Formats: sequence, structure tokens, C-alpha cells
Amino acid sequence: MRALSIFLSLACVFSIFTASKALSSTEPLVIGIDADLSAVAVEGGIAITRGVELAVDEINAAGGILGRQIKVIAKDHRGNPARGVYNIEQFSQTPNLLAVVGGVHTPVVLAEVDPIHEKNILMLVPWAAGTPIIDNGHSPNNIFRVSVRDAEAASVLINHVKYMGLSNIALVLERTGWGRSNLESLTQAASNNDIDITATHWINWQQKDFSEDIAAIKSAKAEAIILVTNVPEGVVVLDEMAKQGIASLPVVSHWGVASGQFASLLAKPIANYNVSVLQTFHFNHQKNTKAKSLLEAYYNKYGLVDATAIGGVTGLAHAYDLTHLIAAAAAKAGSIEVDALRGALESLQNVQGAVKHYTAPFSEDRHDALWAKDYFMTTFNEKGHLVTTGVQ
Repeated sequence: MRALSIFLSLACVFSIFTASKALSSTEPLVIGIDADLSAVAVEGGIAITRGVELAVDEINAAGGILGRQIKVIAKDHRGNPARGVYNIEQFSQTPNLLAVVGGVHTPVVLAEVDPIHEKNILMLVPWAAGTPIIDNGHSPNNIFRVSVRDAEAASVLINHVKYMGLSNIALVLERTGWGRSNLESLTQAASNNDIDITATHWINWQQKDFSEDIAAIKSAKAEAIILVTNVPEGVVVLDEMAKQGIASLPVVSHWGVASGQFASLLAKPIANYNVSVLQTFHFNHQKNTKAKSLLEAYYNKYGLVDATAIGGVTGLAHAYDLTHLIAAAAAKAGSIEVDALRGALESLQNVQGAVKHYTAPFSEDRHDALWAKDYFMTTFNEKGHLVTTGVQ
């Protein structure tokens, strides 16, 4: 009887284990989103979320990943690095997690780099541009990006200054890891192109007064400003330029100001300013079939809108492509294990995305999929929407 009792107990345990294993192999896979969904970059966070959702809709309609459906779980880090780290901890405990899609803010993602690797989960970055996010010293590297890379962005911004025939510029950078990342790359790019940086001015998050800095830029007779800020600080800078009578001074901006309702927050109409903005995607620039189907899917799910009015459109397209890339990697690997997915991402070939055709999006030593040749400049129309200029 004792032997029979032990056998039945073991059989029961085995039955529970196998049932649990069977259930886990049929439950939906999870793609997490860790982004600013309520603070200064909410427009970018919403765009990223929608890009993931639209890709997931397509993947699920085609049968899912390895026969399993995908669900999306979004967490709001509010632009706060500590909250971002907390969200990563929570995601690391989520069953059937495929990957976490990051948000707009470089400082948040930089704070998450070590926890991502400590927990051995994959992060897909569709916006944050800081060079050290990818060049993070971890091997193997669990972070993959379809976005701007600051080291590459600098050359495009400086080349745009040269295109305008200017040679003396001032830098206005937010006082964060993103700003510091850009200072290094912009200084090098300016030196390589005989562009003189008259001065570097720093602005803190939520700073409201920039009058002394604009007065100094005006006094130094800088011919243009290269701006590396998000929307709130960018508005402070341009409003002060208008107050001091230099609204027409060219502003060549990194894409942080594209993460919110920038033009509508300015004290004066956008037509009073001369602003150009770095971008990687625009529905009037990318004409491939994948971009067209993304726009149609966007209309069907979220409503018909002027394509130029879709906020944070780069985040939309990048997140959409990244979601399809992780699905392609899972199909290639035949697995959702992190090591297998990482290896598959590093060896993917010939994937058509909305942003471009990815001949080989990543490799073991290259986890950025977009480079300077993929960037271009845009400007604001009278409605405050970004439009293409034809200038790289």
C-alpha cells in the first residue's frame, strides 16, 4: 500500500507538471511595452504602443508566433528611470515574455541596461537614441534597436548646417545622458566638417527660464542652434528666442521635439520659426508596400487622419518593424528562449519593413539597424505637422 501511495502521488505530480507545461506552451506570448504614457513624451509612447499593436494584429491574424497568439502588456514609466527599472523587474517575472519594447527617453533606457542583462530578457528599442544603449559593454548583448543612433545623427545634423552654408553654431543640449551622448558625437562631427561650435548650453528637465543662455547665443552671433531636447525644453528655448527677437535663427533639431505637440505649445505660430527636425520615417518619404499597409491598418484601427498629423510617427514605424523582426526571429529559431532569439535576430536576412528593407538588420557585433544613410530632415508646415523637405 505504501508503494502504491507513493506511485499515485508521483503520478499526480507528473500529471500536474505535464498539464502545466502543456498550458504554458499554448498560452499567449507577451510583448511588454515600457514607455512614457502620461508625461512629457506621451505622444511618442502612444505611437510606440500603436506600432506594436498593429504588428501584433497582423501576426496573430497569420497564426501567431510558433502557433501561439501574442498579447501586449504596457507599463508607464512616466519618463522616470527608477520607475523604468521597476517595470523591467515586473516584466522579468511575467510568464511567456517574448521581449520588452522600450520608450522615448535615453536616460530611462540607460538605467535599464544592467537590469535587462541581469534578468536575461530582450529589449527592443524603437526610439531612445543614446549611443551607449547599444554600445553597453554587455556580451552577449540583449538590446536591439531600430531607431536613430546619436553617433550617426551628429553627422546628419552637422551636414544639414553645412547644406545651409553656415559655419558657426551653438549647441543647446538637455542635461542628461542623452545630451552628453550628443555632445561627444556633435563635437567630433563639427571638427570633421570645419564647423565652429561657439558655445554649448545646457538645459535641465522642466527648466522654465533660458533667457541668459539665449542672450549669450545672440551676443556670440551664432548662425544656427543645434537643439537636443524633448518637447517641453524645446518650447522654452524657442519661446525665449522669440522674446529676444531671434525666432528666425535656424534651429537644427534632433528628433526629441517630435515626441509631443511641439508646435501647438509654442507662444507664437510655428511659421515664425525656422526649425528642421531629424527623422527616419515619414509616410511621404517611405513608399514601400509595407509602409502603405501600415498606414491602411492605422486608419482602420484608430481612424482616418491626415498622415502628416500622426504624432511620433517614427516610433510607430520603428515599433512596428521591431515587432515583426522578433516574430521573424522566433520563426527562424523555432524557439522563444532568449539565447535562441538573440542568435536568430543577429542572423536575420531579407526582412521587408515599413522603414526599409532590412538586408541584415543586426549581427553579433551590430545591434543598430538604422544608420546615417537612413536619416533625413523634415520641417513643420503651417499646421504644425512635420513634412519632408527632400534634404538628407
